Amino acid sequence: MAICPVCNGFEKLDATCSSCGSSMEDSGRVMDFYDDYSAYMPIDQMKMEDGYPQDYQREECPHLLKCPSCGQDSVKFIKE
Repeated sequence: MAICPVCNGFEKLDATCSSCGSSMEDSGRVMDFYDDYSAYMPIDQMKMEDGYPQDYQREECPHLLKCPSCGQDSVKFIKE
């Protein structure tokens, strides 16, 4: 099991909004937003069901990014 450097506070995620150019905010792992209990499920198990078929094999953690200025959101894959 690999660990995400952003989730564990080893690195900070910096991204720019492709729509307006503002700095985007990291909202955390995408799978934490699926339902009330998904944040408590094993990470590797959630990767098998998160809709991104390659993230488990490539050891990537999908993070949801949101722009506070224009509301644009996107997913960025962080190498674990």
